[in-house]
Amino acid sequence: MTWISNTITVCGGLLLAHACYSAQEHAALQSFRAAATNTLTSSTPVASSLPVDIAIETIVATLVIVLGLVLGTRPLRPIQWRVWAGKIEREGEEGFLGNNGEVEKDYMGNPFSYLESRPSFVDIRRQRKEFAEWIKNGGGDAGKK
Repeated sequence: MTWISNTITVCGGLLLAHACYSAQEHAALQSFRAAATNTLTSSTPVASSLPVDIAIETIVATLVIVLGLVLGTRPLRPIQWRVWAGKIEREGEEGFLGNNGEVEKDYMGNPFSYLESRPSFVDIRRQRKEFAEWIKNGGGDAGKK
């Protein structure tokens, strides 16, 4: 879809460039006409506005450019962290492929991997019980021999 959006954006840019050129030509012709009128008469020149077709062409060109840019953007990410993390866990890298087919640069994998890989809470009672059994079995005397 990248080439379609690029083509639409380029066409909109050409249309906008043509509208700008037409507006410049219209202004140049009006100033030439006003200069010619001023030499013949000393009346105040009448200001003319931009023709409607040039204004419409400018608006259409802007909308075409915006359409091309919107079609070329990648899908938006969810705003909520838990929704985004769920998408990562469900889809993995396939859910974060860009328009060119490559994984996005800011893809970091599962954001909860650190929490899932850290050691669990320390069970003090179990450690105390193991230490007591070690002492009963003579673990304390083994170092003296």
